[in-house]
Amino acid sequence: MHLIDHRDSPRYIKLHPQDNVGVVVNEPGVAAGTAFADGLTTVEAIPQSHKVSLVDLRQGAEVVRYGEVIGYALQDIPAGSWITEALLRMPEPPALDNLPKATAPGQIGEPLEGYTFEGFRNPDGSVGTRNILAVTTTVQCVVGVLDHCVERVRKEILPRYPHVDDVVPLSHSYGCGVAINAPDAVIPIRTLHNISRNPNFGGQALVIGLGCEKLQASQLMPGDDLTAGQNEEDWLFRLQDSANGFAGMVEQIMGLIEVRLEVLDQRRRETVPAAELVVGMQCGGSDAFSGITANPALGVAADLLVRAGATVMFSENTEVRDGIHLLTPRAATPEVADALIREMDWYDRYLERGMADRSANTTPGNKKGGLNNIVEKAMGSIAKSGTSPIAGVIAPGEKIRGKGLYFAATPASDFICGTLQLAAGMNLHIFTTGRGTPYGLSMVPVIKVSTRTQLAERWPDLIDIDAGRVVSGRLSLEEMGWEIFQCYLDVASGRRQTWAERHRLHNDLALFNPAPVT
Repeated sequence: MHLIDHRDSPRYIKLHPQDNVGVVVNEPGVAAGTAFADGLTTVEAIPQSHKVSLVDLRQGAEVVRYGEVIGYALQDIPAGSWITEALLRMPEPPALDNLPKATAPGQIGEPLEGYTFEGFRNPDGSVGTRNILAVTTTVQCVVGVLDHCVERVRKEILPRYPHVDDVVPLSHSYGCGVAINAPDAVIPIRTLHNISRNPNFGGQALVIGLGCEKLQASQLMPGDDLTAGQNEEDWLFRLQDSANGFAGMVEQIMGLIEVRLEVLDQRRRETVPAAELVVGMQCGGSDAFSGITANPALGVAADLLVRAGATVMFSENTEVRDGIHLLTPRAATPEVADALIREMDWYDRYLERGMADRSANTTPGNKKGGLNNIVEKAMGSIAKSGTSPIAGVIAPGEKIRGKGLYFAATPASDFICGTLQLAAGMNLHIFTTGRGTPYGLSMVPVIKVSTRTQLAERWPDLIDIDAGRVVSGRLSLEEMGWEIFQCYLDVASGRRQTWAERHRLHNDLALFNPAPVT
């Protein structure tokens, strides 16, 4: 992509030589009769971030963006027209039975050495970017009592422990009224199991249960090294064991929390290599600029992380499905490619059971932001993955146990994806958005990247990084990627707080539970 001068003349962006549509840059758009620098003239008004046809398209012609077919013209479309969803027939997804496997895994660049951050080293060797006491719940029934306790702890006790960043309840809607032995129940159970071991929690397991629920604490902590050598009463409290009602519950929970705070408060940051980062990448409230600015910049930063020996993951099954033919060749081995195909096939069948398909993904906001369908959205989404070989694939709720670029198979729902990336072991989260969202997590810092400068200017106290500078020509994608990489190190070290942290903007955990609810 050529850099564009920062001026108000009519502009569109064409990403690939084969593209026959471009994306309008100007805010709020261009009027009918607008002439671009190359002589193309619009035949109707076209909003910012929406597509303009660059050539005459006959009925049935391929409409190409990113060098990939995103649809077929349902009628003749003159050059200079606004390409809307109503004008396109969506392609079928790539077949999964004849994909290239590990044919072009790519090369990891020269190792990046000497890059470090200040983190909290854990007994298991992992590293946290924050020092948080997390309290796991086994069932929604206990949440009200636990929230009461946590609020009091933050006001009355936490100020005495200045080296602890927060006390966070791991609340969720699972635990009872569920088919606990159904095959797919393993997904929410292992998700909770692995979230409890997130590096930002320092290896301190504390569990609050009710007592009669389906999901018992023993299923979350079986033979667990985090509780080895401890009596059950040191890490577990069941509300139904309280002999003194609500007041007794509160007293015992706050006592357990304070014992853990005393341990965590002794921890100090130490210099660790950038290889200890585990970064989760996600996009939400996407627009047509997501695949032009923010997501490709994350791809550059992802390649830098891989070169530094770190771990970085991309996710969102429905936003990968239509680009799977571009990803299986990048698998490090045929086995990794098979794992990608396995997860796509599982999700296809999951959607079919619900009488839906991947087209249900695209939101009204996506469409208002210029994304016509899930095919176009997917092509922009996978730009986050950069160019490195895909080192591995994990199923929903599993934990990553290696280095490099991973695909963490998750739904595209922002909240479920973030929850599953927490389970995968991320200690830092980055989230790109074009339409805007105040999304945040209490367990890890969330860095917000806007696809457009206009959004960053409207939300200066919510957006951490403005990737729209790529469109204006103020930064190249390479420079933007390096800025993001340095931001990772600064936020991980605690030298910089994200806006979501400052405002305490936290979304709830959202477990993925494809098993029946009874």
